[in-house]
Amino acid sequence: MTINRQLDHSAHKNSGRLFPLSILADNIRHAENIGSLFRLADALGIQHIYLGGESACPPNPKIRRTSRSTEKSVAYSQHDDAVELAKALQAKKLLLVALEISTQSLALSDPAFQQKIKGRELCLVLGSENTGVQNELLKLADISVHIPMQGQNSSMNVATAAAIACYEIIQKL
Repeated sequence: MTINRQLDHSAHKNSGRLFPLSILADNIRHAENIGSLFRLADALGIQHIYLGGESACPPNPKIRRTSRSTEKSVAYSQHDDAVELAKALQAKKLLLVALEISTQSLALSDPAFQQKIKGRELCLVLGSENTGVQNELLKLADISVHIPMQGQNSSMNVATAAAIACYEIIQKL
């Protein structure tokens, strides 16, 4: 009988694969959430993290601890004005996908969403923990998507929501 055992970290081999997906984190002030986004980006092969507005930025001990030092290997940049950054990304032909429930948002599982992102380079736009994606970014977004919620709450932690969305997007790419 073969015994199933947990592998240690040395058994993991980095594939080096990056998907055509970036994250724009706007006004995410909690360093732990930013650290989680770095760890997510490393795990899923996300190309770049754009830190906009008042988002926490490395170097920061809380980011380093939560990210398990992945802020050293994931490409990132800091931008004071997320709206201007979003316009620049669109000029580079990136499709802006706002993760926000709105009057026009599609469920991540909607086949229409998969059709809209096919063959495109994407930037997932995330908003503040308290107020979500700011209206100016929501207006600029090419698509808005949401995670269908089954319970009483209409939202979840930004890093958790980003993990679900990024995983779903990568499966569709």
